[in-house]
Amino acid sequence: MRFAHIVLPGHADSRLAVIDDGDAIVVEDLFSGAPQHLEQLIAGGDELLDRVRRADVSAAARHSLADVEFDSAVRTPPVVLAVGLNYAAHSSELGLKTDSTPTVFVLWPNSLTGHERTTAWHRSLSESIDYEAELGVIIGTAAKDVSAEDALDHVWGYTVVNDITARDIQYSEAQWSRCKSFDGFTPTGPFVVTADEVPDPQNLHIWTVLDGHTVQDASTAQMVRPVSKLISHLSASATLLPGTLISTGSPGGAGYSRDPQIFLRDRSTVTVGIDGIGELTTHCRVMD
Repeated sequence: MRFAHIVLPGHADSRLAVIDDGDAIVVEDLFSGAPQHLEQLIAGGDELLDRVRRADVSAAARHSLADVEFDSAVRTPPVVLAVGLNYAAHSSELGLKTDSTPTVFVLWPNSLTGHERTTAWHRSLSESIDYEAELGVIIGTAAKDVSAEDALDHVWGYTVVNDITARDIQYSEAQWSRCKSFDGFTPTGPFVVTADEVPDPQNLHIWTVLDGHTVQDASTAQMVRPVSKLISHLSASATLLPGTLISTGSPGGAGYSRDPQIFLRDRSTVTVGIDGIGELTTHCRVMD
């Protein structure tokens, strides 16, 4: 199934919707006690998801995707774990070494935003703002000390992430959380696709288009460490709680490494996408 957090016209808050034939159907309209947000659906386990699957959508109000706004695909995850240097081409172009273990950092919750939203920052903070298309993995059941062979059993679903990065700050500080956690620097969505819709997370086309030009074009098969090994590694030290979002790294083609360099500018539009999951667009504004 395919879900999204949508904001209906005239409403302020987002609600979980199931996407059906190009329309959005608010899950709360399907039955009494239905979840309002994705985190509640995940917490309800297979039983609640099965009830949503079986719900009769024929009488429910349908909303055209053209008429709604999108919130972040995940609203209140327990944590957002980001993995750096997980594609050899990206590590090489940034002049950084792919270590024997994953480079892991945390993204701050204020950075989460949705599809077709505007991300703005002050020019004085950075003029080296970069894009990074990434596969987002959402944990469904608590994972502790899981093997790589069993790791995907703990995945609830997948989404698209743009890990926007202030490169000058990244290279000037010893940690990477702040440079990637400005307000609106972690767009996600627009959709979350349940795990059964993605039989092999290592066989997905991933790409970025910046102002009409394709700047990243790769496959998740090129990950240094596949999703299963990332989950296994992360779960060895800490329990991965349901709803956790893992952003699994970006392929080559970053703007920082290009000659000449290209960065997100005032009024830039950047779309990152993964075939079979969705296309996530962000509009950029630079403030003086």
